[in-house]
Amino acid sequence: MLAVALVGVDGSTSSAGDAGTPFSVQSAVKPFLFALALVDTDGGALDRVGIEPTGEAFDAVKLESGTGRPPNPMVNAGAILTAALVHGGSADERSERILRGLSAFAGRPLSVDEDVAIDEHLLGDRNHALAHLMRSEGTLTITADDAVAAYARACAVLVDAEALAVMGATLAAGGRNPVTGELVVPPAVARDVVSVTATCGVYDGSGRWMRSVGVPAKSSVSGAIVLAAPGILGAAVISPPLDERGTSVRGHLAADLLSAELGLHSFGDLSG
Repeated sequence: MLAVALVGVDGSTSSAGDAGTPFSVQSAVKPFLFALALVDTDGGALDRVGIEPTGEAFDAVKLESGTGRPPNPMVNAGAILTAALVHGGSADERSERILRGLSAFAGRPLSVDEDVAIDEHLLGDRNHALAHLMRSEGTLTITADDAVAAYARACAVLVDAEALAVMGATLAAGGRNPVTGELVVPPAVARDVVSVTATCGVYDGSGRWMRSVGVPAKSSVSGAIVLAAPGILGAAVISPPLDERGTSVRGHLAADLLSAELGLHSFGDLSG
């Protein structure tokens, strides 16, 4: 499977390959969970999760020393916490709020692959370990199981390259969906999310990514990458073969080419 989709902040679209084939969003959901948590806590999520890159694996069982916070919202610990911060009196209510929010980002109703959600929940031992560690530190205030359940269902949401590109474009457009016109999140939230995605979105490969591609992006073990070039476009690439850091090999190559061809690198030509 290989697909590429682009959505401009003006609502223009372009795609190639299997752009309409659904897949579970997996870790590409993390910027959007962060956005929803920021909205639902009126920015308070920034007191509960760090925003610094770690150089560690995405599922490292480790929190910030002295604070007990996850290091950033793009690693598993941070995403479990941001899922828990989304409004809801139960795991089901929280999951419904997340699904509505993701659907608004995508500009169309999304659904959950229930089989994937169950597997993610039952087999995610490291995620349960992270949730219990955060509970022991007082960082996580709902039950560990409810937090992991909400995160598992978020990862199991079905998207395709076209929907994921619209989601990226919504962040790139300052929180306004360029297809539907809906203001999904305030511009300040979109800015915070894109900023942290730029420094942390490709885990311990984020520096290499920003040097070569220069566009804020979030990778995923599904082989998906979502990109948000502020003020320009959102993009999505899906191709499952991964490198040692869990990033799509062909996706990285495609993003390199797109960045070069379209002049997307955040730092452009600094030659003067």
